[in-house]
Amino acid sequence: MKKYLDINVYDALQDRLKFIFENFENIYVSFSGGKDSGLLLNLVLDYVKKHQINRKIGVFHQDFEAQYDLTTQYVTRMFQNNLGQIEPYWVCLPMASRCAVSNFQIYWYPWEKSQKEAWVRPMPAFPYVINEENNPFDFYKDKMLQEDLYAGFGHWYANSHKGKSICLLGIRADESLNRYRAYANVHKDILKNRQWTTKLADNLYNAYPLYDWTVKDVWTANSKFDFDYNEIYDLYWKAGLSIAQMRVASPYHESAKDSLNLYRVLEPVTWAKVVGRVHGANFGAIYGNTRALGCGKITLPEGHTWRSYVKFLLATLPGEIRRNYIKKFSTSIRFWWKTGGVVCEETIKELEACNYPVSINGQSNYKSSKERVRFLGTPDNTDDIKSSIDIPSWKRMAVCILKNDHLCKHMGFSESKKQKSRQAELMDKYRKL
Repeated sequence: MKKYLDINVYDALQDRLKFIFENFENIYVSFSGGKDSGLLLNLVLDYVKKHQINRKIGVFHQDFEAQYDLTTQYVTRMFQNNLGQIEPYWVCLPMASRCAVSNFQIYWYPWEKSQKEAWVRPMPAFPYVINEENNPFDFYKDKMLQEDLYAGFGHWYANSHKGKSICLLGIRADESLNRYRAYANVHKDILKNRQWTTKLADNLYNAYPLYDWTVKDVWTANSKFDFDYNEIYDLYWKAGLSIAQMRVASPYHESAKDSLNLYRVLEPVTWAKVVGRVHGANFGAIYGNTRALGCGKITLPEGHTWRSYVKFLLATLPGEIRRNYIKKFSTSIRFWWKTGGVVCEETIKELEACNYPVSINGQSNYKSSKERVRFLGTPDNTDDIKSSIDIPSWKRMAVCILKNDHLCKHMGFSESKKQKSRQAELMDKYRKL
């Protein structure tokens, strides 16, 4: 395992768990069924046994319906084999989950009653499974965003238990930049100088006790302590994936669509149900790692500019999807034309050398040396700008459509203000309870 100057990551984790149990009355683990959250849950339960701690650990599992059968088996074992130690929350409620494999759906809705005949698998029948028939969550709204459901549960859990509560997440900083930011954000409120904690409310925190573990550390611990794990990873290995490529996620999500076709090889029965559940999933599974969905090098069809190609692509889309893209593209165009974005000096030199129609407005603020640049018209493509990927172009818009990037992350967008506002309202509501 990775070592610091005087301690390895396992011993560092033991110190963090000691801190957590000393400072929080209520602890729950966010458990997806993947390798990281599975290891974290095993380590927490092991710590409880080792130190003879007489309290139950909450386990929150947000079930997305469409998943490998081996994942369902693993989640079932972890709940059933540890019922004496855990407070179980296996959540099977309809929620809006982003869909990156279809041109016809921005979201799909796991456990939607009207689609029961098409469900990938039956509703789990355990008494602790939470669904529309026994839902105890007063914050829940039909088909709410999956992120809102996740955030709402945290505040509901904290407010339904006495004392301070903390959610433990199996996030490792080396897995992605976004996960590193969750740990490294210097502007967040933390508890007693522990950077691996994040304050969400007076009675609720998040913690990332595995933040400094590597993927090799994860599998070393599973082997050394003989922990149960999701056996889909064994099949991933046999299929030729490296340990860094193995991810358990919704097959329709941006992070999983490239491996959607693995369902056909690893679990053919599940595969047939997965591709029938969402309109366009079969196309995504076949072409998810090809140029057809924007992977690899995208070439411009003969007779088109990137601008005309974007208009052509928009004309082929269903109304709701088309309007979503037009709104995003219009926002980007207005921003770069009227406000401008900050770019480094090297990028400005490249823009000027290539004769792009730009206006330099000076430094953006006192904290940044970068110049603010406005575009006097959107370039068709910016392939000759090597120093930055932030420059707008019609080609970037085309890539968003071809990749089914409904959020337009390729253009620098994240969740909309409306989505963020909904989450902020939810959090504010439960702070006041």
